[in-house]
Amino acid sequence: MNAARNQARDDDPRVDGDPAPGGGRPVDGERAVLEAPDINRALTRIAHEILERAKGPDDLLLLGIPTRGTLLARRLADRIEQVEGRPVAAGSLDVTMYRDDLRLRPTRALGRTDLPKEGVDGRIVVLVDDVLFSGRTVRAALDALNDLGRPTAVRLAVLVDRGHRELPIRADHVGKNLPTSRAETVRVCLAEIDQRDAVLLRGGQR
Repeated sequence: MNAARNQARDDDPRVDGDPAPGGGRPVDGERAVLEAPDINRALTRIAHEILERAKGPDDLLLLGIPTRGTLLARRLADRIEQVEGRPVAAGSLDVTMYRDDLRLRPTRALGRTDLPKEGVDGRIVVLVDDVLFSGRTVRAALDALNDLGRPTAVRLAVLVDRGHRELPIRADHVGKNLPTSRAETVRVCLAEIDQRDAVLLRGGQR
């Protein structure tokens, strides 16, 4: 695994849900590429895109990949409810046991899978994550979802796509395409656990 991967995703040694190093404050060498208003606008746009493509909220199920993906899924569900006037199902999907690096990092903490009682069969499932990088976390999510049932369709929404895919995976809904080098790190901060909304970029030469 590349040591420069997103600190909130593939190589994060923290237990999921812990505040990012420095909380929401930039640490040395970091700069903000998205602030709270930018994130709000991006999530509002993604919510409308999800609704339009699904032709309404009836069969939608938003599943966040813990931890920050789960928080983003809840925010998207709230925005869709504001538009449609009725709640949208949202939950979380832990992918820990489906990762392809378990043998390298066996102490990774388990997250939480939280599904509606109706399950995933026949639903339009939108997987939600904070950063899309190699695609390996999404592949693990697809494997986990396959063991839970048979959705009508599976789509992917991410706040940031930083490139450098290692698998043929593409997001359907993207808040920001952020070109990066592999030597850079992308850190997503969300107010629920980091006391601030921001996307921070650090290090590297492009």
